[in-house]
Amino acid sequence: MDHAHGPHDHHPGHTDHTARGGHASWRTAAQATLHCLTGCAIGEVLGMVIGTAAGLHNGATVALSIALAFVFGYALTMRGVLRAGVPLRRALKVALAADTLSIAVMEVIDNTVMVTIPGAMDAGLADVLFWGALAGSLALAFVITTPVNRWMIGRGKGHAVVHAYH
Repeated sequence: MDHAHGPHDHHPGHTDHTARGGHASWRTAAQATLHCLTGCAIGEVLGMVIGTAAGLHNGATVALSIALAFVFGYALTMRGVLRAGVPLRRALKVALAADTLSIAVMEVIDNTVMVTIPGAMDAGLADVLFWGALAGSLALAFVITTPVNRWMIGRGKGHAVVHAYH
């Protein structure tokens, strides 16, 4: 029998995003952060690689990385929401609500790390410093953004907005 589910209906085996008292679990927050980090990392790495390979100024490389991180971050969220049959305009609104703060925090962290590690932005694509700094910046962004996502999910915001479409 087919029936529609509301935003708060749960399926067997589906875990709730919040625990008692409106607090999200660390596991849920880490999963949401990892999802967000995936899109951010694709855009961030692509932007850094394009900017470095093209010899762009550091500011232009960072701007490109940030723009691509948002594009890929939103696109990954929208992909799942669109699969749930949500119209494009609504899916975009869901992605914006779900991911904007998380992506913004990640981008502040990882780009700050990249520009503050001496030589990281000027290192070439074959340089271990470039890739090590980039990997470290993304790892630090994950660690710092996870509590942010936990706080947002516990208040019914961020990734909690997407939960209704899973």
